[in-house]
Amino acid sequence: MSTTRTYSSEILFELQEDTESIRNICILAHVRHGKTTLADDLLASNGIISTRLAGKAKAEQIRGITMKSSAVSLVHQKDNKKYLINLIDTPGHVDFSSEISTAVQLCDGAIILVDVVEGLRSQTLAALRQAWLEHLRIILVFNKIDRLFVELKWSPREAYLRIHGVLKHINDVVAKQFTSLLLEKSAEQEVMKKVDINSLIENNFHFYE
Repeated sequence: MSTTRTYSSEILFELQEDTESIRNICILAHVRHGKTTLADDLLASNGIISTRLAGKAKAEQIRGITMKSSAVSLVHQKDNKKYLINLIDTPGHVDFSSEISTAVQLCDGAIILVDVVEGLRSQTLAALRQAWLEHLRIILVFNKIDRLFVELKWSPREAYLRIHGVLKHINDVVAKQFTSLLLEKSAEQEVMKKVDINSLIENNFHFYE
């Protein structure tokens, strides 16, 4: 049974007026880990076709509309309540890190996508840190699991151990980020305790334009 649902523009406009039902979500991943493919699948669930897939077949064009923007609004229904999901597909290349940082600051949550064969890469680590610093709720998605069987010819046990290892690595990274953040906050508090504000004022300490 198909899970594709289409929603009218009236429903979108109605949800846009209800700020409690709006969620801004970005997709973060290292380049070529399958971020755009995941975005395409999420678009398809709302009967939308992305620019990347448009034109491949007339049937695909009939089923949805072509999207040109990297940000799109989707409708998600849970327990008879509808939510407006503003999905932001961010670049995966390090050259566009400033755009990724801006997107993260606008979002309530982030989907962190990881290729289980390649594991954590530089941009994945950067994405985890940015999402952590902005206090985003993170959804971890493992992608390209089929590569473990099709390309590497691994057994189910070997595939399980690989996935378990990647997950442990991610948890270790998040734990280190948490510890680092606590140490930074502790250091800041110690510095503030040592600063005598009244003494600074008495010595004519002030900022200039």
